[in-house]
Amino acid sequence: MKTILIVVGVVVVVGAVFVFSSYNGFVRANEAINNQWAQVETQYQRRFDLIPNLVSSVQGIMKQEQKIFGDLADARTRYGGAASIEGKVAAANQVESALSRLLFVMENYPQLKSSENIQTLQAQLEGTENRISVERGRYNDAVKSFNVMAKTFPSNVIAGMFGFTERIYFEAAQGAENVPAVSL
Repeated sequence: MKTILIVVGVVVVVGAVFVFSSYNGFVRANEAINNQWAQVETQYQRRFDLIPNLVSSVQGIMKQEQKIFGDLADARTRYGGAASIEGKVAAANQVESALSRLLFVMENYPQLKSSENIQTLQAQLEGTENRISVERGRYNDAVKSFNVMAKTFPSNVIAGMFGFTERIYFEAAQGAENVPAVSL
């Protein structure tokens, strides 16, 4: 009888340790995702800070490209008003689309290519785009780790008990693989 009580006690203690350990693992993984998303947003903010400088530098020369400038402003506003990660991703994709059209058009203006200010801003923006790409990849890595924990047995039981659900990956917008069409 004493042996049975000891075995049951050990099983209960091991089970409790597993539950606490799994729960804490989910909390850490969830916070890693939140932290990584904050890093993505930091780079987005850097991009949003650079865009007005680039736009104001080229706006006078490119009067006929006002739609692109409006699209950039609208997308920045949508990003600021987005309440969810999904909304922010959609708005960021709109910024990228308008920004790629702007950069494409800028390539066709020799007077812009020779401006040192515009070249500097363009280089900073390219660096920022690279940083965004890296941070998005890190975010997706954190999401992958979390989702694997949430889907594999036996930690999926703990995830279900405590309401940890699968997180979404950052994915490119539909049509992002296509080169933007710009007519001059």
